[in-house]
Amino acid sequence: MSDALLACLNTIPDPETGKGLDDADRLDGAVIDKGIATIVLKVTQGSDPAKLKARIESEAAKLDGVERVRVITTLQRESSSPPPAAPQPAKAAESPAAKRAAGLIIAVAAGKGGVGKSTVAANLAAAMIKAGMSVGVLDADIYGPSIPRLFGLREVQGLRKNEDGIEPAGAHGAKIVSMGFLTKPDQPVVWRGPMVQGAIQQFLNDTAWGNPDVLIIDMPPGTGDAQLAIAQTVSLDGAVIACTPQDLALDDARKAMAMFEKTHTPILGIVENMSVFLCPHCGEPSEIFGHGGAREEAAAIGVPFLGEIPLTMELRERSDTGKPVAFDKGPVADAFANTASAVLESAGEARKPAPKITFSA
Repeated sequence: MSDALLACLNTIPDPETGKGLDDADRLDGAVIDKGIATIVLKVTQGSDPAKLKARIESEAAKLDGVERVRVITTLQRESSSPPPAAPQPAKAAESPAAKRAAGLIIAVAAGKGGVGKSTVAANLAAAMIKAGMSVGVLDADIYGPSIPRLFGLREVQGLRKNEDGIEPAGAHGAKIVSMGFLTKPDQPVVWRGPMVQGAIQQFLNDTAWGNPDVLIIDMPPGTGDAQLAIAQTVSLDGAVIACTPQDLALDDARKAMAMFEKTHTPILGIVENMSVFLCPHCGEPSEIFGHGGAREEAAAIGVPFLGEIPLTMELRERSDTGKPVAFDKGPVADAFANTASAVLESAGEARKPAPKITFSA
């Protein structure tokens, strides 16, 4: 962190404690690079950080050498390290997949395609691996599998079986199964619903996952047969909903949450992906899709807001080359790390009886 910037930020009082932002442990990063001051601010659930962000931008802009200021918000954690996965509770009618994956089973879902759901899933997995957890990733998007590219596994052809079941592929410390390993990149999967459901069930039930701490399921977009099959037959600990800030994406996110609510799956929270675009040349944040819509939606329906993920050239480049950006250092990696921690915290809370979610008209 930059000492001058840190000292400046510590003169700004935390609205909740009255202490300086550094003393109040509200900062996850504060650096000045090439005239751009980047501050990662931790905010509490349900708070409105707009005034605090404006004060930070105003004060940081006064520092020598600072030409621009950008503030990225992440969800406040209770401790500085990600909490361990909670002990596995007894569950009624556990599926074979739940028995193989003795830790948490978390679905990452979206009501529509194009919101970066798979990117979020891959980088949440990467952030958990970076924190020392063992992680499996099931790519359940049969028609459009993206996980192989995101983990740099484009050359894997076929899946092998041993006496324990299907052998998952390995990359960056993750165990991965995907329909993308069984088809050529330009080959479409022309299957009807029952075939899709059967493939997903086989991936879940017959894979030798090896009891990872977390099994992340990258769900197909939408709310069709495949999604219902997973939600109804897998003992999910909860679902993470990925969306972008604009109303169109939020409309579809509500449908995904409603589906999980009907199948009695806890909603762990909402992630706002592509929250802002950070220009690689000037560092200026641009709210291409608006900003804060997911936070407002989470507050309106009473579920956790898990974090904001900025859109950057680095994130796009690392995704295309199969090297999840969450393994790096920097604001985007920090955003994924804090979001992953928030997911684990919410999963622990989700083991308690969940209140019924009420969706606005």
